[in-house]
Amino acid sequence: MKNILCILSVFVLANTYAQTAKDSTKIFKKRVLETKEIDFLTSYYTQSGDNAAVSGGLGTEALTDVTATVIVSIPLNDDDILTIDAGISAYTSASSSNVGAFDSSFADPFQASSGASGGDVWASLSGNFSHSSDDRNNIWSANVSVSTEYDYFSLGFGGSYTKLFNEKNTELSIKGNVFLDTWSTIYPTELRPFGEGGSGINDPIFSQNIITGNTNYTPRFQELTEKGRNSYSLGLGFSQILHKNVQGSLALDVVQQNGLLSTPFQRVYFADVADSFIDNFQLADAIERLPDSRFKVALGGRLNWYLNERFTVRTFYRYYFDDWGITSHTASIEVPIKIAEKFTLYPSYRFYNQTAADYFRPYQEAVSTDQFYTTDYDLSEYSANQFGLGVSYTDIFAKTHIWKYGLKSIDLRFYKYDRDTTFTSSIITAGFNFVMD
Repeated sequence: MKNILCILSVFVLANTYAQTAKDSTKIFKKRVLETKEIDFLTSYYTQSGDNAAVSGGLGTEALTDVTATVIVSIPLNDDDILTIDAGISAYTSASSSNVGAFDSSFADPFQASSGASGGDVWASLSGNFSHSSDDRNNIWSANVSVSTEYDYFSLGFGGSYTKLFNEKNTELSIKGNVFLDTWSTIYPTELRPFGEGGSGINDPIFSQNIITGNTNYTPRFQELTEKGRNSYSLGLGFSQILHKNVQGSLALDVVQQNGLLSTPFQRVYFADVADSFIDNFQLADAIERLPDSRFKVALGGRLNWYLNERFTVRTFYRYYFDDWGITSHTASIEVPIKIAEKFTLYPSYRFYNQTAADYFRPYQEAVSTDQFYTTDYDLSEYSANQFGLGVSYTDIFAKTHIWKYGLKSIDLRFYKYDRDTTFTSSIITAGFNFVMD
């Protein structure tokens, strides 16, 4: 009996100790996010080119865009984080202004119109909730987003799951997202009179302007019945620490889109139809027409190599294809260089190459008997190079303060992008990360 009591006492004590240790672990486990963080992001973007889809593949692509984004990450408890992302973007576009090309005194595809479509504001709001298990080896997240612009509204939602194992040296992840978009169908000005209930060639736009070339202007136009676009994406990820200085990862993403996939205000000119003009602006023969479904697949990989305390090499490659006939290759390299205790330089280079979509036709090469056609040079065959340079300031102790927030990092980047067409662009970005005391 004494032996039995002894054994029971040891068992009770051991169980009590284990329970206490378990409770202590819960109480003192490291939080996923120690304190509230705020990120302020901003960018200034410009582009130019001579192949605007709005004017049928020939015309100015000039555009400027300024964005501002605030991201707030809030630790709800030891395991849960709520992230709220709010952004706004304001742009002016000489290209899209020519949706209404005849608002100015003289119409020309290489000049901006004074129409209302020459600028707009895009706004978005998203929220993400993530939960980490006690051992930090399982992470679940859910997200919802909404965005709006003058010609579309988008609602999105999704989630992800990440599993870490092998002492956190291996990571597997799966994510899925759904976006439900609705278009406001805005057509080129000269085509609107040929829609349902329109007066056709008797519309004031034609009586107040002189048509030259083919004066018997009869476009191939029918208003679109589909105004929605749904996108469904699934992504799989695998990451592995290969060596104490080397990490590699693979990612597979598939996307299915259905609905209105063409842009209603992008013009097309047919090679077998005589040209009609008002001033220097050619009147549209039709609007862009594309299939109502598209399936995309992208497979990519990263390899990051920590050389020493000063240099790191980050490489990336992705292969992409879809059922519209486009295949592409993307390769990039970034070499962060630590130039001081708190400062790092980020020189980078990115190469991109793609084949043309089956439905792409350059300016005035589509014919009226085609079922689908576009002169959007984003769907053409081209190669592109992008050079970048960035600098970051990082202070993990956030010694510099603004009110109740410590400045943890500043990130400044510049990228220059050039295609082997006439298109070129540049962007400057800035990011500021603050942590609450």
